[in-house]
Amino acid sequence: MENNFLQEAIQDKEKMIADRHYLHTHPETGFDLTDTRAYVTKQLTEMGYDPVPCGRSGIVALAGGKKPGKVFLLRGDMDALPIREEADVDFASCNGKMHACGHDMHTTMLLEAARILKSHEEEIEGTVKLMFQPAEEIFEGSHDMIEAGVLKNPDVDAGLMIHVMAGMPFPVGTAVVSDGGVSAPAADYFTINIQGKGCHGSMPNNGIDPINVAAHIVIALQEIHARELALVDDAVLTIGSIHAGNAGNAIPDTATLCGTIRTYDEEVRSAVKTRMSEISSHVAAAFRAEANVEFGSGCPTLKNDPELSACTLKYIRELTGPHAAFSSGELAAMSGAGKASKSAGSEDFAYVSQKIPTIMLALAAGHPEKGYLYPQHHPKVKFDEDALPTGAAIYAYAAIRWLEEHK
Repeated sequence: MENNFLQEAIQDKEKMIADRHYLHTHPETGFDLTDTRAYVTKQLTEMGYDPVPCGRSGIVALAGGKKPGKVFLLRGDMDALPIREEADVDFASCNGKMHACGHDMHTTMLLEAARILKSHEEEIEGTVKLMFQPAEEIFEGSHDMIEAGVLKNPDVDAGLMIHVMAGMPFPVGTAVVSDGGVSAPAADYFTINIQGKGCHGSMPNNGIDPINVAAHIVIALQEIHARELALVDDAVLTIGSIHAGNAGNAIPDTATLCGTIRTYDEEVRSAVKTRMSEISSHVAAAFRAEANVEFGSGCPTLKNDPELSACTLKYIRELTGPHAAFSSGELAAMSGAGKASKSAGSEDFAYVSQKIPTIMLALAAGHPEKGYLYPQHHPKVKFDEDALPTGAAIYAYAAIRWLEEHK
């Protein structure tokens, strides 16, 4: 069966490339996926599915269900980034948006997995739920679909996501399966609003300088990491923008700081956010100003289920061979690192991982020696389409095998 799945995907490679090129040249961001949703819905319908909307822009379709059993979820994200493309490809986007994170690859692979699953529907020991998700880049799409019931009717028992990686120094299609535990940090975005009192720059005694307050807050916030977190409490707090004033000879009324936090532990995440609010407000008060912290979009830590991790690694090796799939721990040992490194990039599939057992795996899709030199989110990033058949086959085969073993 495993060889059939991979061969079917390879035979459909030209169709997959056509899907991918269409999606790549029509990128859309956030929840505004009108064209993308229409394309995915049309493809699924033509395969014989009955795709249904889920949440603001998501799509759900079911494969199998002809035999009793559990439900396995496959996630493919569909949104792009607000980046103007500079990649040297003949199907580049021209609308100021770009699939610079490879979500067009994910959507394409899940569409092909849907084709494979439909042709093997009689073999599915349960149900495979296909989750086409919007708004991953703003960490809102997964949560929105959960609120809309993506994990219900039928209730989902486990789930899997794939993320293609550019510039990965492994043969194309090599899979790296996360070990059990947290593999991606929680993310929080914040804005610190400082209220001072504007005045002429030559008479600072008549005002309250919010720029001075902002400078002190930036320095004070570093105290959290330096003196309040333990050695094992990995965390990053970054101020990415400061905005205040428009004239060199005037003190403005307000200043604004914007930034992000990344943490691998939910208790550390909560503690950092609490201390940020306390430090900002009290530092501002010390200089006769006011400050408040507003936390915007974000996501929790992404957790990987140990049992599902082991199963997935076994399934992929059955599919692609023993030398084309590794656990993150095995990869670390091979490189001499000793300990598997965690991703610094967050992933909003984390919301799903907080509800059900899940696994995240990376798929090599661009070796640097073959010209794939740029990382994700870069305007010149490219992805090797030779990874598409392997990714699609992994999606379909892992789902069927898990359902088969967990009847």
